[in-house]
Amino acid sequence: MAESTLYERLGGREAIRAVVDDFYDRLLADDELGPFFADADVSKLRRTQTDFLCEAAGGPETYDAAPVREAHLHVPFTPEHIERAVGLLRESLAEFDVPEDDADAVVQAVARYESDLLARPDDESA
Repeated sequence: MAESTLYERLGGREAIRAVVDDFYDRLLADDELGPFFADADVSKLRRTQTDFLCEAAGGPETYDAAPVREAHLHVPFTPEHIERAVGLLRESLAEFDVPEDDADAVVQAVARYESDLLARPDDESA
């Protein structure tokens, strides 16, 4: 039998969506990060983040929203904000009993975009 994909081990789209919902609940409630989402379409963010993680985990979904860099140029994230968000993501993954190796794989999928998340409009295009 073939080894399962990360997507399958995470439980597929609905399980990933549940983790994303929990993650956004944590983001919104966080004193440091919540203000970044004051004017955001959070339901859209939940959908696009779910698609992003599903695709990154090897699922059939396709992330077709704005490129990560473009979508975050107006958000003044710092490395400390990213670290805090990753901590909240890890808490959400733990809440759903995601094994540590799989949680690490999810975090690595997000970490690949750190430079895009930290980009500013006056930065040179990557």
